[in-house]
Amino acid sequence: MEWREVIGQRETQERLQQLVKDHHLPHAMMLCGPNGSGKLALATAFACYLLDDGTPSAKAMLQKLEHPDLHFTYPTIKLPSMSADHKPVSDDFAKEWNQLILQSPYFTMDAWMQAMGGENQQAIITAGESDDLVRKLSLKSSQGGYKVSIIWLPERMNIECANKLLKLIEEPPQQTVFIMVSEEPDKLLETIRSRVQRIDIRRTDESDIREALIQRRGIDEESARRISRRANGNWLKALEELQVGSENELFLDLYIMLMRLAYQRKIKDLRRWSDQMGGMGREKQKRWLEFFLNMTRENFMYNFQQEELTYMTQNEENFAHNFARFINEKNVLQMNDLGNRCLRDIGQNANGKIVFFDFALQMIVLLLQ
Repeated sequence: MEWREVIGQRETQERLQQLVKDHHLPHAMMLCGPNGSGKLALATAFACYLLDDGTPSAKAMLQKLEHPDLHFTYPTIKLPSMSADHKPVSDDFAKEWNQLILQSPYFTMDAWMQAMGGENQQAIITAGESDDLVRKLSLKSSQGGYKVSIIWLPERMNIECANKLLKLIEEPPQQTVFIMVSEEPDKLLETIRSRVQRIDIRRTDESDIREALIQRRGIDEESARRISRRANGNWLKALEELQVGSENELFLDLYIMLMRLAYQRKIKDLRRWSDQMGGMGREKQKRWLEFFLNMTRENFMYNFQQEELTYMTQNEENFAHNFARFINEKNVLQMNDLGNRCLRDIGQNANGKIVFFDFALQMIVLLLQ
């Protein structure tokens, strides 16, 4: 993978290259930033930059991301076909990972879950993965240069894995570079965070997304302008906007249904709504709750009647026109807290139907304020 495949983020690209030129390359770094900002793309392009020795063989291997000194670590699931004592590791899903990242280094956790075939599970990085990584990195570099370990979403490591990885970072094998790619770094052990050089990745510039839509997707300038503004620095969001019948339309329907039923106090219908929500995969449930938080914020801002403050589709704005007044300074913070509590509960494997029914009942009270 080459730098030109990264959308925007030129300042970060130059910073990473300068670390190498100045001989200040840390043995462990962590790229942190929001979803869709291109963290994994940056990490992969940088790894290829470090491993490219200029030979045709190295370039060919890196083009397919099959260089023997490039190691990917990512959250995995346990398939029914696996034995009871087997701890899933990245190598179990190497084929699926390679196909997905070669297609594009911009993808969601949901896309990765679908690739693994486990939409209703929680993906984690197990202790078995850290053992596997220790074994791989203890070997000498096959090409005589760096060994690069890219760890996607290290916040999903279980505690046993995190402790083992900490020891590995404290005493890294020779010429090994760890590149972590994190969206929620605060969930990592403080001892790990203190031992890596953190590089914060900003949202992708609107102009870079607009240009990529025109150049890579053949979108006309006006549509590209509208979509890039709506994307708010998230390339994945921009791609969603291009898809007819996208997930956001379903999420909006569920949001509207919740608000109308809660306002009308239709308890039985809210029970059916919560059953529908509970039947979704956990990753999809979490994405809807993030959508809920965003839509609630957008409806609150809509009340100020300043176009530059809101980022809604036409359908979302049509609903906000009559609904926004119900989201006000008396309840907006409580709704935000409620959504975040539900996100936490779902993340901790709570029963989805119970969580969402309680969520719906509390919305009845909040809408009356």
